[in-house]
Amino acid sequence: MRALMTGCLLALLSNSAVGQVKNAVTVPATIDHNRVVIRGDVQLPDGSTLAVRVWVDNGNPDLSMSRRLATALALPVKCGDQECYSPSPSSLLIGGMTIPLAALKEAKFPLRPVNQAAVLALGMDAEMNLPSSVLRKYDVLVDFVEHKFSIGPPGSIRFRGPSAKVHVNAENGLIQVPSQIEGKKYNLALDVGSCISFLSEEIFDKLAAAHVDWPHMIGAVGSANMWGAPEETKWKVMRLDRLQFGPLFLASPAIVALPKSTLDFFEKRAGTPTVGVVGSNLFVNYRVGLDYAHSTVYFELGRPFNFPDFDVVGLILRPEGDGPFTILGVADFEGKPSVATGSDGIQVGDHLVAVNDLPVQGVTMGQVWSLLGGTPGKEKKLTVERGGRQFSVVARVQHFLAEKRKVSQGK
Repeated sequence: MRALMTGCLLALLSNSAVGQVKNAVTVPATIDHNRVVIRGDVQLPDGSTLAVRVWVDNGNPDLSMSRRLATALALPVKCGDQECYSPSPSSLLIGGMTIPLAALKEAKFPLRPVNQAAVLALGMDAEMNLPSSVLRKYDVLVDFVEHKFSIGPPGSIRFRGPSAKVHVNAENGLIQVPSQIEGKKYNLALDVGSCISFLSEEIFDKLAAAHVDWPHMIGAVGSANMWGAPEETKWKVMRLDRLQFGPLFLASPAIVALPKSTLDFFEKRAGTPTVGVVGSNLFVNYRVGLDYAHSTVYFELGRPFNFPDFDVVGLILRPEGDGPFTILGVADFEGKPSVATGSDGIQVGDHLVAVNDLPVQGVTMGQVWSLLGGTPGKEKKLTVERGGRQFSVVARVQHFLAEKRKVSQGK
């Protein structure tokens, strides 16, 4: 009898343990510049844990982290001309769940001065990413509506909403979704780590030539101002009439033209033909479920309204390691500069110091664009620095990429 009871108890404990293993965890998420950032914990060499901010980046198979984090973990670092490398941390804790990382072997981070070493990327409050090569082993749910992130073993999350079968690269977890634009079939990557969406420049240009009435502009403002690279001042941005992305029919999605060299790089990593990337700017109203085990994605609509991601002051910005934002350019609006330029206005190379007297030093790209956004026509006081002298410029929020009004017949 005692042996039977012992056996039953062991079986009960075993089943309980299995049940715990199968449970997913849900943690709060910050949606910053459309990017998903969560809290994680890593174990330090002395056995204590360190809280870190983790960027959920399913469009990138490589593990990246800050130099500060590598130093705290006592990882040996080697640097080349542009990039540094270290062994990956052994694991990451998310909501008490251990996520193994050792199989990745290597973590990357840019070669930067010491004062820029605390973050993974300038303008972003994250110290490491959670790449597709790790996520592919789990069920994943990104809730943009309630700002939550869930992860668990396959079968642990109950997904809802319209679904579609997708192509998942078995080696790195990159996802390609069957899509259509004007009746033509394409593959587009699903990347919740990207703040904006991209389309092959060849297809972009053909659509722009065929549909001159579709809203378009030059210059990466708002969510298109991705990292502050010099080429962002010349990026072509357009709203398609409609995009079918798996089970979704997305109206007026904003996209950026993607040069062939970059598209070739994406296609090589994906291991299958692709014409672009659908980023999180199109998912802010959704809960996005990634069922890697069954090569299926889910999209549950959480709210119906459109998010005004291009109602902003028309600056193109680059975050700097010492705090301010360099102004790379000013976007045109209705054929004229959207912000006053010249000796009494904005000049390329000026530094944005504050918006409505709120300092921007140390804030993220998402936070500065929140300050620069608002109701079209509203005035913003920009504090600008040039050559050590600060002055103010008044700028208006503009409704970029607005749909052109259609004139009714007979009027």
